[in-house]
Amino acid sequence: MKIEIWSDYACPFCYIGKKRLERVLAKYADKKISVEFKSFELDPNASTEVISSTPARFAKKYGLSLEQAEERIEQISRMGRNEGIDFRYATTRYTNTFDALRLTKFAQEKGHDEIVQKLFEAYFTENLELSDFEVLREIALDCGLDEDEVDEVLESDRYAEDVRADERQAAWLEIHAVPYFVIGGKYSLFGAQPKEILEEAINDALTEEKFNGMACGVNGCHFDS
Repeated sequence: MKIEIWSDYACPFCYIGKKRLERVLAKYADKKISVEFKSFELDPNASTEVISSTPARFAKKYGLSLEQAEERIEQISRMGRNEGIDFRYATTRYTNTFDALRLTKFAQEKGHDEIVQKLFEAYFTENLELSDFEVLREIALDCGLDEDEVDEVLESDRYAEDVRADERQAAWLEIHAVPYFVIGGKYSLFGAQPKEILEEAINDALTEEKFNGMACGVNGCHFDS
């Protein structure tokens, strides 16, 4: 079974949702469940440079006072800390994430899914700028990716179309906010859901798979296993 997650590295609830899903999936170690992270830019027009603090940006975006924004950010940070994350949302350095998403596509193609966790950590714990090629390069090399290939990806537009394809699919599915989970190709969940809800959806998807027997269609035959 496959779980697809549309997310962005600048999204705090995406990181929280990822951690909750990991805890749930630990209960299904004996099941064949794959996870694919898909791209969704919260702000495709975001600058590649830091132009304001997170509280100031938050206050402007949601029409809050600076004090209210800081309180709201701290509430979200507590949620992250409750999931075991060293969450430092208030001091994040917000920039464009498109190149980080491109790099993720490259890493996943090479079997290095751990880059997703490392990029979230870089943003929310280390407060690094994910538009900085040196930051991205160091993370990629830390994952064991080839240095020359990493440089080639970063200095080109490779995997840009893969990111855009994810975003077109999100538009087709009418996904307007993230995280967004599609479980087993049929069950959709929006937001950083409680672990109980995630587990229920996974159980339902696995049960449905269990009762899908051998059958043939226009595209071939399915053999139950």
